[in-house]
Amino acid sequence: MTRYDEKIERIRDGNYRKGDFILADAKDADLSGGILTTGRRRDARGQVTGNRTRAEFLAEIEAIVREDAVDIMLASTSNIEALHTSGIFAGSRVMPAFRANDTTDVWGVVRGGKYRETPSIPFRSTDLSRAKADLCLYSMTFNNCAATDAVTLDAYRIFRPDARAAGKRHFLEVFNPNVPTGFTAEETGMYVNDCIARALAGLTLEERPEFLKVAYNGPAALEELVAHDPSVIIGVLGGGTGTHRDTFELVRQAEKCGARLALFGRKINMAEHQTTFLSWMRLVADVEVSPSDAVRGYHADLARSGLSPDRSIDDDLLITEEVLLAGADR
Repeated sequence: MTRYDEKIERIRDGNYRKGDFILADAKDADLSGGILTTGRRRDARGQVTGNRTRAEFLAEIEAIVREDAVDIMLASTSNIEALHTSGIFAGSRVMPAFRANDTTDVWGVVRGGKYRETPSIPFRSTDLSRAKADLCLYSMTFNNCAATDAVTLDAYRIFRPDARAAGKRHFLEVFNPNVPTGFTAEETGMYVNDCIARALAGLTLEERPEFLKVAYNGPAALEELVAHDPSVIIGVLGGGTGTHRDTFELVRQAEKCGARLALFGRKINMAEHQTTFLSWMRLVADVEVSPSDAVRGYHADLARSGLSPDRSIDDDLLITEEVLLAGADR
């Protein structure tokens, strides 16, 4: 049993306790943007020297798993296979997971790509029966368009028996609309909440996802979703890179509002030293330190290791994501 299995069982049973907040590293970006999504190659001083190759990217993932820094390691099907072959998960307490589908709205960071300019279309490239992990991510995007949203829901209906037949558990990612809807930020959160409730209403208990992965649309929207159905476990996605204060604030505010997981990709992958960064994320999630103190502590660790930060500590202490400002401790 992985650490994830133990934590999720306690959370489902209503026995959530300090230390049970689940951290997931979303290293699945190669299914969205290709080559550049591996992130920055750094030298011994932490200076950026180019872009990582796939081999370097896999080595970074292996280091995180070896350090036992997260509870879930999410990657593309091909990279999970490579990691499985390397034996890194053998005897590990880290749960491997793969992205089961790659809808067109996640292709938006392909160089020259215009896919995010049109409503999301469901697509699945992975053969579930051949994937080398038992847990997978399935994503959906609702755009307030009956034609595309019906196709999205129907694709999810088809996916669920396929996953059961392949012996795969899944968690469900629901993105905010990827095209303009005319909603305010608050209305977007409530719209997505209603879409989630509607999507789950037609599912039996056996079909339901292990947990949800959603954008943080502010405390009101998250608290509403958490309170609506306590049997549904909520996690938050990371979104853009931002400052390290943004990352730590998002973890803190999400946990305070009732989320029980953080599933971050770029926020981790762009850090100067990922395992050190994750150790401070853990301290924030467990309410051991404040987000601002985590920034200071992380910068101190970088200095002790002789690594140069990408931003000054003053800049890194800034909150740049507007949705986080209202709930931040000053």
